[in-house]
Amino acid sequence: MELNSIGLDAKQSRELGKELNVLLANFQRYYMNLRGIHWNIKGKRFFDLHVKFEELYDDANLKVDMVAERILTLGEVPLHTFEDYIAIAKVPQGKNVSVDEKAIRLIVDSLKELLKIERRILDASDEANDEGTNSMMSDFITEQEKTVWMMKAWLAEEI
Repeated sequence: MELNSIGLDAKQSRELGKELNVLLANFQRYYMNLRGIHWNIKGKRFFDLHVKFEELYDDANLKVDMVAERILTLGEVPLHTFEDYIAIAKVPQGKNVSVDEKAIRLIVDSLKELLKIERRILDASDEANDEGTNSMMSDFITEQEKTVWMMKAWLAEEI
Protein backbone atom coordinates (compact mmCIF):
# COMPACT_ATOMS: atom_id res chain seq x y z
CA MET A 1 0.00 0.00 0.00
CA GLU A 2 1.33 3.40 -1.02
CA LEU A 3 0.96 6.10 1.65
CA ASN A 4 0.69 9.80 0.91
CA SER A 5 2.55 12.49 2.84
CA ILE A 6 -0.01 12.52 5.68
CA GLY A 7 0.17 8.75 6.16
CA LEU A 8 -3.07 7.75 4.44
CA ASP A 9 -3.54 5.23 1.69
CA ALA A 10 -2.92 7.21 -1.51
CA LYS A 11 -5.64 5.46 -3.51
CA GLN A 12 -8.27 5.96 -0.82
CA SER A 13 -7.22 9.61 -0.51
CA ARG A 14 -7.73 10.14 -4.24
CA GLU A 15 -11.22 8.64 -3.98
CA LEU A 16 -12.03 10.80 -0.97
CA GLY A 17 -10.79 13.84 -2.90
CA LYS A 18 -13.23 13.01 -5.70
CA GLU A 19 -16.11 12.65 -3.26
CA LEU A 20 -15.14 15.88 -1.51
CA ASN A 21 -15.21 17.62 -4.89
CA VAL A 22 -18.80 16.43 -5.30
CA LEU A 23 -19.55 17.91 -1.87
CA LEU A 24 -17.76 21.12 -2.86
CA ALA A 25 -19.86 21.52 -6.00
CA ASN A 26 -23.04 20.96 -4.03
CA PHE A 27 -21.99 23.38 -1.28
CA GLN A 28 -21.30 26.02 -3.92
CA ARG A 29 -24.83 25.66 -5.30
CA TYR A 30 -26.26 25.72 -1.75
CA TYR A 31 -24.25 28.88 -1.04
CA MET A 32 -25.57 30.56 -4.19
CA ASN A 33 -29.13 29.57 -3.28
CA LEU A 34 -28.67 31.14 0.14
CA ARG A 35 -27.31 34.35 -1.37
CA GLY A 36 -30.28 34.52 -3.72
CA ILE A 37 -32.92 34.03 -1.05
CA HIS A 38 -31.10 36.47 1.23
CA TRP A 39 -31.25 39.13 -1.47
CA ASN A 40 -34.76 38.37 -2.71
CA ILE A 41 -36.81 37.46 0.37
CA LYS A 42 -39.97 39.52 0.80
CA GLY A 43 -42.86 39.71 3.21
CA LYS A 44 -43.61 40.19 6.88
CA ARG A 45 -40.77 37.91 7.98
CA PHE A 46 -38.18 39.76 5.90
CA PHE A 47 -36.12 41.14 8.81
CA ASP A 48 -35.77 37.82 10.63
CA LEU A 49 -35.17 35.72 7.53
CA HIS A 50 -32.80 38.17 5.86
CA VAL A 51 -30.48 37.93 8.87
CA LYS A 52 -30.86 34.14 9.17
CA PHE A 53 -30.08 33.58 5.49
CA GLU A 54 -26.95 35.73 5.81
CA GLU A 55 -25.85 33.65 8.80
CA LEU A 56 -26.38 30.47 6.77
CA TYR A 57 -24.53 31.69 3.68
CA ASP A 58 -21.60 32.93 5.77
CA ASP A 59 -21.40 29.45 7.31
CA ALA A 60 -21.70 27.77 3.90
CA ASN A 61 -18.91 29.96 2.57
CA LEU A 62 -16.63 28.86 5.42
CA LYS A 63 -17.50 25.22 4.75
CA VAL A 64 -16.70 25.63 1.04
CA ASP A 65 -13.22 26.79 2.02
CA MET A 66 -12.80 23.97 4.55
CA VAL A 67 -13.78 21.34 1.98
CA ALA A 68 -11.47 22.80 -0.67
CA GLU A 69 -8.57 22.87 1.79
CA ARG A 70 -9.25 19.27 2.81
CA ILE A 71 -9.15 18.25 -0.85
CA LEU A 72 -5.75 19.93 -1.13
CA THR A 73 -4.58 18.27 2.09
CA LEU A 74 -5.41 14.90 0.56
CA GLY A 75 -3.26 15.80 -2.47
CA GLU A 76 -6.07 16.50 -4.91
CA VAL A 77 -7.23 19.65 -6.73
CA PRO A 78 -10.52 21.30 -5.74
CA LEU A 79 -12.99 22.09 -8.48
CA HIS A 80 -13.25 25.82 -9.02
CA THR A 81 -15.39 26.60 -12.05
CA PHE A 82 -19.13 27.04 -12.29
CA GLU A 83 -19.06 24.65 -15.24
CA ASP A 84 -17.72 21.89 -12.97
CA TYR A 85 -20.19 22.70 -10.21
CA ILE A 86 -23.18 22.70 -12.55
CA ALA A 87 -22.13 19.39 -14.09
CA ILE A 88 -22.14 17.45 -10.81
CA ALA A 89 -24.28 19.33 -8.25
CA LYS A 90 -27.47 17.57 -7.10
CA VAL A 91 -28.62 20.26 -4.65
CA PRO A 92 -31.77 21.81 -6.12
CA GLN A 93 -31.23 25.15 -7.80
CA GLY A 94 -33.33 28.03 -6.53
CA LYS A 95 -34.05 30.95 -8.81
CA ASN A 96 -35.92 34.11 -7.88
CA VAL A 97 -37.16 32.59 -4.61
CA SER A 98 -38.76 35.38 -2.58
CA VAL A 99 -41.52 33.61 -0.62
CA ASP A 100 -40.56 32.57 2.91
CA GLU A 101 -41.93 29.01 2.80
CA LYS A 102 -40.34 28.29 -0.57
CA ALA A 103 -37.02 29.63 0.72
CA ILE A 104 -37.10 27.44 3.82
CA ARG A 105 -38.14 24.43 1.73
CA LEU A 106 -35.18 25.05 -0.59
CA ILE A 107 -32.84 25.06 2.41
CA VAL A 108 -34.30 21.80 3.78
CA ASP A 109 -34.13 20.09 0.39
CA SER A 110 -30.57 21.31 -0.13
CA LEU A 111 -29.43 20.12 3.27
CA LYS A 112 -31.00 16.70 2.69
CA GLU A 113 -28.82 16.32 -0.39
CA LEU A 114 -25.69 17.58 1.38
CA LEU A 115 -26.31 15.16 4.25
CA LYS A 116 -26.49 12.20 1.83
CA ILE A 117 -23.13 13.14 0.34
CA GLU A 118 -21.55 13.79 3.74
CA ARG A 119 -22.71 10.44 5.11
CA ARG A 120 -21.22 8.69 2.08
CA ILE A 121 -17.93 10.53 2.67
CA LEU A 122 -18.08 9.76 6.40
CA ASP A 123 -18.30 6.03 5.65
CA ALA A 124 -15.42 6.21 3.17
CA SER A 125 -13.22 8.33 5.44
CA ASP A 126 -13.85 5.93 8.33
CA GLU A 127 -12.80 3.02 6.15
CA ALA A 128 -9.66 4.94 5.09
CA ASN A 129 -8.79 5.79 8.71
CA ASP A 130 -8.90 9.47 7.67
CA GLU A 131 -9.75 11.19 10.93
CA GLY A 132 -9.41 14.69 9.45
CA THR A 133 -12.14 14.15 6.84
CA ASN A 134 -14.14 12.01 9.24
CA SER A 135 -14.19 14.71 11.91
CA MET A 136 -15.14 17.40 9.39
CA MET A 137 -18.05 15.35 8.04
CA SER A 138 -19.23 14.49 11.53
CA ASP A 139 -19.25 18.17 12.51
CA PHE A 140 -21.05 19.19 9.31
CA ILE A 141 -23.68 16.48 9.77
CA THR A 142 -24.38 17.42 13.38
CA GLU A 143 -24.85 21.09 12.50
CA GLN A 144 -26.96 20.45 9.42
CA GLU A 145 -29.25 17.96 11.15
CA LYS A 146 -30.03 20.65 13.72
CA THR A 147 -30.67 23.20 10.96
CA VAL A 148 -33.04 20.79 9.21
CA TRP A 149 -34.90 20.24 12.49
CA MET A 150 -35.21 24.00 13.05
CA MET A 151 -36.36 24.66 9.49
CA LYS A 152 -38.90 21.83 9.67
CA ALA A 153 -40.15 23.29 12.96
CA TRP A 154 -40.51 26.67 11.23
CA LEU A 155 -42.53 24.93 8.49
CA ALA A 156 -44.61 23.20 11.23
CA GLU A 157 -43.58 19.80 9.85
CA GLU A 158 -42.36 16.69 11.58
CA ILE A 159 -38.72 15.78 11.16
